[in-house]
Amino acid sequence: MNTILKLSAGVLLLSLAACGASVNDNLSKKKEELTKLKADQKKASEEAAKLSDKILKLEDELARLDSSFARPEKAKLVALASVTPTRFTHYIDLKGKIDAVNVAYVTPRGMGGLVKALYVKQGDAVKKGQLLLKLDDVAARQQLDQAKIAYSTAKTYYERRKNLWDQKIGAEIDLINAKAQMDNAAKTVELAQNALDMSNVYAEMSGIADWVTIRVGETLAAASATQAGIRIVNTSELKVVADVPENYQSKIGVGSNVLISLPEAGNDSLHAKVNVAGKLIDPDKRTFYIEARIPAGKSLRPNQLAIVRIQDYTTPEAITIPVSTLQSDENGKFVMVATTDKGKLLAVKRAVTVGELYNDKLEIRSGLQAGDRLITEGFQGLYDGQLITTDVK
Repeated sequence: MNTILKLSAGVLLLSLAACGASVNDNLSKKKEELTKLKADQKKASEEAAKLSDKILKLEDELARLDSSFARPEKAKLVALASVTPTRFTHYIDLKGKIDAVNVAYVTPRGMGGLVKALYVKQGDAVKKGQLLLKLDDVAARQQLDQAKIAYSTAKTYYERRKNLWDQKIGAEIDLINAKAQMDNAAKTVELAQNALDMSNVYAEMSGIADWVTIRVGETLAAASATQAGIRIVNTSELKVVADVPENYQSKIGVGSNVLISLPEAGNDSLHAKVNVAGKLIDPDKRTFYIEARIPAGKSLRPNQLAIVRIQDYTTPEAITIPVSTLQSDENGKFVMVATTDKGKLLAVKRAVTVGELYNDKLEIRSGLQAGDRLITEGFQGLYDGQLITTDVK
């Protein structure tokens, strides 16, 4: 039995080996056939290309001898725009903000003191001369009372010396000294009264108390008023402020036109003029400060974002083109224009000298003139003298 199984296994292995050899032979033949077909295809393509070149060369030779053999040129579709002089204005676009012309930090007239009463809260409208807060006045009242007592005593003494002098009694020097003591006492009362009045802190201008950080029981001092106190902003007079790069200092100054856009107010635009231009350059930002007065409005608030466009160049009659139509090569910058020659519309390469650029408008200072037809679409890849058309078929 074992002998039969071994014989069967051997036969099976021989059969598989024979099948594998047959498959490998068939695969090799197909690969050789594919390689030969590809080689034939490549040879045929090269021969076709050579034949096509011969045909084109022969057609060119015949066209030079007989115009009837010339191949018809296919016109390229383009769009044209007539060149017309218009006003061109260049602006410098900057980020700025709205600010109040008048901003005041409330400070005491004297050394300051402990806040005993506060009569305004943040957001209140205040008027010039309005009482805002009261400082501790105990010591000032005591000094005033003492000064009044001293004055009363000096006055009584003077009046007595005066009565004696009127009766021809006493020395004149005593009367003079008494008068001087009374006058000094009166001045002391006046100073004590002024010191007492300094405990009342008033608004020096009208506006909005937009910042109230002082509280009853805290100390208000002139030196710390910008950290803890009251700030009044007069919103009836506003200005726009911005920092201008130092390389524009020769182009921008007092009187420069400003166009202001307010993104948070529906992009409303305002026209103004620079009325302040800083004379110093910020050493860190390399900028100088400008401001322009603007009319107050319900939609305008201090610290509001503003896009500030400052005019630095304008000309009433300028040739401008879309910046996308400008091209460059090894000879410089150029555009493509359309001309008519023998009834055909042709593309012509025109060298140009460019000026200022603002948004998508580019000023052309030479190379184009009024009436030229600028190719605005389809100019990519055009060559000088190429046939063009504006008709869509």
